[in-house]
Amino acid sequence: MDTRLTLSGITKRYPSVVANDGIDLNVLPGEIHSILGENGAGKSTLMKIIYGSVKPDAGRVFWNGREVNIANPAEARKLGIAMVFQHFSLFDTLTVAENIALGLPKDTKLDELSRRIETTARQYGLDLEPQRHVHTLSVGECQRVEIVRALLAKPQLLILDEPTSVLTPQAVEKLFETLRKLASEGCSILYISHKLDEIRALCDKCTVMRGGKVTGICDPRQETASSLSRMMIGADPPAIKAVDRLPGERMLSLRNLSLEKSHPFGTSLEGISLDLHAGEIVGVAGVSGNGQQELLAALSGEDPRAQAGMIVLRDEPIGRMNAARRRQRGLGFVPEERLGRGAVPDLSLAQNILLSHQNPSTVSRGLIRFGALHDLAASIIGRFKVKAPGPQATAGSLSGGNLQKYIVGREVMRNPRVLIVAQPTWGVDVGAAAQIRAELVALRDAGCALLVVSEELDELFEISDRLVVIAKGRMSPSIKRTHATVDLIGQWMSGLWETPAPARQEVANA
Repeated sequence: MDTRLTLSGITKRYPSVVANDGIDLNVLPGEIHSILGENGAGKSTLMKIIYGSVKPDAGRVFWNGREVNIANPAEARKLGIAMVFQHFSLFDTLTVAENIALGLPKDTKLDELSRRIETTARQYGLDLEPQRHVHTLSVGECQRVEIVRALLAKPQLLILDEPTSVLTPQAVEKLFETLRKLASEGCSILYISHKLDEIRALCDKCTVMRGGKVTGICDPRQETASSLSRMMIGADPPAIKAVDRLPGERMLSLRNLSLEKSHPFGTSLEGISLDLHAGEIVGVAGVSGNGQQELLAALSGEDPRAQAGMIVLRDEPIGRMNAARRRQRGLGFVPEERLGRGAVPDLSLAQNILLSHQNPSTVSRGLIRFGALHDLAASIIGRFKVKAPGPQATAGSLSGGNLQKYIVGREVMRNPRVLIVAQPTWGVDVGAAAQIRAELVALRDAGCALLVVSEELDELFEISDRLVVIAKGRMSPSIKRTHATVDLIGQWMSGLWETPAPARQEVANA
């Protein structure tokens, strides 16, 4: 069978690293082919070369048996290559339909395009509103826009980077059915995911990368999650042992938190009540766009519209306080958006310390202590094994997973009393994810109270002591992790919950 895509000896060098070192790759028509590797292994660079957004220093690219020079993404799209990037390329001030129209012919009619978007979104189980402005979307909803934009092109090769982080378990299976149907019709799929069980369930072939080189090719259906992990990082990720514990003092209380949506496409919060105790992790599950963004803004202080008593931090009403005052009282926060909110792309890692560490050790009498920033950044890089040239590297130069490790590390190093974390391991490889989760658990064991908002159910089941679900701006009862099941939480994510029997419920303020 002729190959759809062949890469031969692809090499890409940057001043401090060889991102791709003589990569060979063959993808057949109708093949679902996984690219597996830890953060910084060179996967994203290779995908950008295929899509024409990065030019290789050496090597050859063959498309349907013919050698091609893909100079830019427009040429890639003409060939029939579509890609969903991990970091999105959307304009905040435009609507979903307007963003998608940018890659289409000038005579495209927006009303007709909106109907196509709605039809495609329904077909693939993705909830999307074409008239909604991008700046009102969560990270997960932005990912849906990118997926639908790619699918509208009816590509011969579809590159997907972490596509299931926005979906319920039920919707994941529906997407897999669609991808299998696409493959049966001859579309080739390059699938990048750190969810090893997904790769084993979906993909026909797997190419493993480490340090910019191909280190193995296998049939993932014949492998275990452990064997794939060993191929990728050289070892099994450390397991986190679940230990039942008595909760400590009440650190954070949400008391009938209700907020009208701040924009027409937002989600109103309705009567959310929850107590968070020292020494516990409460996991918040839910499909993106169901109020997580609004809840995080209310908790962090970005949205201070709540009544003061609706949010109580260690017996002090903080609902009207801004983010800086909340940080001074021991609240830490990791936003879901790495670039733009979690870090300033063009500033160095050392300078980005100032986003959360503004205290006498870093700022004295109005003067920035650059040496202290440098030392703290270096300690985070070392402790969290961040792949970066050093504290002076810009945040935007890091891979997504390494930047996530740095941002989480920056907050952990503050030793917060309460830590709010959004999507802690989104797009992070299995080894780095295990490290981040272990750090969060260690913080819990040291007495911190953590609220973790994640769309990764496996992650929440691994680290949480209790689970709640947010759906349509409402919060479910809390349930002990040991009493919860994936099916139950998946059902609750659709807003279908009833008050559990007392024996199965761990009420938040018990």
